[in-house]
Amino acid sequence: MDEWWLVFVPDPERWGPLPEEGVLGVRDLPAALDEVGLRPGDPVFVRPDFVVDPELLQFTLSSDFRDLERESRRNYATDIRLLLSWLWRRGVPWRAATIADLRAYKEFRVDSPLNPQRIGGAKWNREAAALTQLYKWAKASPLPVDAGRRADRSASARSSRVSWLTPRTWGLWQDLGLRGRGRDGAPLPGWDGRTELRNTAFVGLTLSSGLRRQEAGAMLTFDVPTRRLRSGRYCHGQVASALSRSKRDRTFYASIESVRQLGAYSESERTWAIQRAQEEGRYEKLPLMRLVTDVTHGPVPVVHWVERDGTAGRRELSLLDWRERQWLFVEGPHGPEPVWLWLTEQGMPMLPDRWNTLFRQANQRCEEALLTREEREVSRPLRSAAVRGKVPYATPHSARHSMALYMLVVLNELMDKKYGLTAADRRDFAQLYGDPWWLVKTLLGHRDVETTKEHYLSPVMHLQLESILAFDAEEEHGGTDGMNGLFTRLARETSGIQDVEVLFDALPVAEAS
Repeated sequence: MDEWWLVFVPDPERWGPLPEEGVLGVRDLPAALDEVGLRPGDPVFVRPDFVVDPELLQFTLSSDFRDLERESRRNYATDIRLLLSWLWRRGVPWRAATIADLRAYKEFRVDSPLNPQRIGGAKWNREAAALTQLYKWAKASPLPVDAGRRADRSASARSSRVSWLTPRTWGLWQDLGLRGRGRDGAPLPGWDGRTELRNTAFVGLTLSSGLRRQEAGAMLTFDVPTRRLRSGRYCHGQVASALSRSKRDRTFYASIESVRQLGAYSESERTWAIQRAQEEGRYEKLPLMRLVTDVTHGPVPVVHWVERDGTAGRRELSLLDWRERQWLFVEGPHGPEPVWLWLTEQGMPMLPDRWNTLFRQANQRCEEALLTREEREVSRPLRSAAVRGKVPYATPHSARHSMALYMLVVLNELMDKKYGLTAADRRDFAQLYGDPWWLVKTLLGHRDVETTKEHYLSPVMHLQLESILAFDAEEEHGGTDGMNGLFTRLARETSGIQDVEVLFDALPVAEAS
């Protein structure tokens, strides 16, 4: 055994029953972890000989590591574990690693043909930041890796997380991956769509709003937007500061259609899941439950609750993080009901990171529908570009990227209609089209418009006025067909945009959801 292990401290409600005799000789493991200072979500590094590394435990408890966001701590710990295993197999203690060792590790991770799971430059740079954090805390001199050192960074860093699917391609992806339809559009035999409404409602919400996975995934029932804009086509709601990356409240906008999808899910699948959980007594067994008694209105909404032991509590809604939100319940007609919007089939809160698994399963169903058995047997990183190009591939973040691209195109079109520019005027008044970038920046919640351009839309920087609005007269008045044609042309001209007519020619076109 030459692999290091990572064990994450669970949240209080995730412990489950523990054996009376204790775990590894510890009678009360939660109390022991609390005494050490470990908190939910903290990683514990276990050596291949099943011994907890005491120095790395101190690193976990350090302020350098503790000040990171919970998801960042998980990602950093995962990256560090890979290096620890690699060094262990070479008989090198992690504290004794040299610059040469880390350069060899970088070469293995990024460039070595002997590594079938090589990573891109952007991913390596993120790993280098995690490793730098560890060795700076350990006061290693000289630092075996330094993310600020040119030689330790990848020169070919390009964000691999940026991906777009056009509206029609999202429709196809949902039909194949979430609705259980085949290549011909017919339902697959034996398809079990018990969570179909939940899954498609989540995709519809993120596609129309551009919310991040955690922002949308930790939504409560009273976070669902209900206030319509004057046009009536969109509702607006509030992203809690505790859920946003910037730690600031912001307004988000969701289409009426996506809000209707949420309503359909809430009235059917969600209600049934709650009923089953109540009948089986699942909520009564929860170690933590806060029964909401009131949610104040006004500029700073406050949630009031009562604990199981009768203790009253309150907190601003925007300051409740995703863990605290799981514990909120309301008294329904047949007993307590969770306020958390997205529920599993068992009626329990579906944690935000579970959406990654759902998207991965949907991608696999798309592959089963569109690839041959021989093509599927080759792992995705090793497939040829031609094979990868046959299948739509999406992640929760792809919805955010796609919304940004779609809004940039639509806003430019609206600007054109508003100002009445002719084809000749477009080049002369191109400076007017900086506004759509600013609007998309606002919708995404970025601090700086340059972040929007660089990290989200940099592969299509040529998407300026000429390429966006160089329609023929027929296209300008072609409605949906004109927009679809524009997206198809952009997909042909720009890497990273997935469109059904570019992915594969002989496939029936699915309508966007």
